[in-house]
Amino acid sequence: MDLGIIGQAAGLFAVTNVDDILILSLFFAQGAGRRGSTRRIVAGQYLGFAAILAVAVAAAFGATFLPESAIPYLGLLPLVLGLKAAWQAWRSHRNGGDEEKGGAGDEGPGPWEVAAVTFANGGDNIGVYVPVLATAGVGGMSVYAVVFLILVAVWCRAGMFFATRPVIAKALSRWGHILLPLVLIAIGLLILIEGGAFGL
Repeated sequence: MDLGIIGQAAGLFAVTNVDDILILSLFFAQGAGRRGSTRRIVAGQYLGFAAILAVAVAAAFGATFLPESAIPYLGLLPLVLGLKAAWQAWRSHRNGGDEEKGGAGDEGPGPWEVAAVTFANGGDNIGVYVPVLATAGVGGMSVYAVVFLILVAVWCRAGMFFATRPVIAKALSRWGHILLPLVLIAIGLLILIEGGAFGL
């Protein structure tokens, strides 16, 4: 196995997914103390990234399941989820509920919620991955896929690490129910605006 390709794959993943660590930290903080939440968040992260990878690989082979003009509209996913989380946090606060839960429900973030955010946030990664995978050949593409999937686990571990550091955990516990909706809404708007969706 070519170490050069492994290094390139690791570098490409790190550069295109650095913002995911913040989002994962917020999800892990939201699910803290809820049984099975870690498993659901990790499953959601893998589902979302596997979808990104599948679309990128298919496009590298010439199939275009996701037209380039549709990618900016992926911003609607985190935007809607952020608005939903904001509504739940506001409703929970208004009803005198525990702010730390932030209206996330008894189970914390679900796998489909995490997957949707991961896929939408990584929609622009597809455009970066396609030419790299197309020129890597089948063997190189396999190396990229394996390295990417291993690094998803590393990213999940990093997100969990940051969410459980005492200072960060205390801040996320206190402000996470506000930060998560704000981050999701910001990501959604950024994807929509940068992609020129709705003529923005």
